[in-house]
Amino acid sequence: MAKVELTADTMVVHVTGADRIFAFKSELAVPLEHVLGVARDEQEARQWYHGVRAPGTGVPGVITAGTFHEHGERVFWDVHHADKAIAITLRDESYAKLVIGVDDPDSTIAAIEAALGGRTVS
Repeated sequence: MAKVELTADTMVVHVTGADRIFAFKSELAVPLEHVLGVARDEQEARQWYHGVRAPGTGVPGVITAGTFHEHGERVFWDVHHADKAIAITLRDESYAKLVIGVDDPDSTIAAIEAALGGRTVS
């Protein structure tokens, strides 16, 4: 599970509990200007294949955590329950996307969108 902290100009994803071990990371900080968008991602999270793990943990239906490479992109995962998954699309970062499980996906998405100030990204 992950928790998202928002400041005036930064989004910090805190990887919690044992997931820090499975994901090989404890947090990721991203400037808000590098966040392109956020949305629910239940469908992708339910798939059994998320790319090549490097490093990470992947047990279908149980946990997907860490760095995965698929279609030439690096994606960070920390998901246990697909219905709690959100995807945060990034630019100019080492990861193209963060797919994380959060306690309340709708309020987390709303908070990130509010922090982005309603800007649209083309």
